Amino acid sequence: MENMYVATQEIQISYADTDMMGVIYHANYIKWLELGRTRLIEDIGYDYMEMEKAGYYAPVYNLEITYEKPVKLGDRVFVKTWVDVNQGLRTVYGFQIVNGEGEVCAKGSTTHIVVRKENEKFKPVQFKKAFPEWFQKYEEIKRK
Repeated sequence: MENMYVATQEIQISYADTDMMGVIYHANYIKWLELGRTRLIEDIGYDYMEMEKAGYYAPVYNLEITYEKPVKLGDRVFVKTWVDVNQGLRTVYGFQIVNGEGEVCAKGSTTHIVVRKENEKFKPVQFKKAFPEWFQKYEEIKRK
């Protein structure tokens, strides 16, 4: 795991993010995962919008979250994101949501595929063929 890269993004929490119990509403975590994935992509020198300009999307294929400790308004919170699995057809990003004390509040993964914009059925294409340099960078930084 010595080459594994972990991106860290601090999340700004607002009152609108909370539910009736005063904790962060569970669906907001999904938005945070995207912020973490975007941070990782930018940190290693790529830009998701360039993928779209090239005629591709990287939609979520699968999402898993385990909530371990509530995050509340006023907490400092960070999303830590890494490449867990990098295959020809799909990439799995691992993540942890941690509070200011370093406690894990949620963990899980999102799996993404690459598809051509014009393909309405979202049939996956080979990430390593569509974006070989990007794929190779993920190979270098993924969890071993």
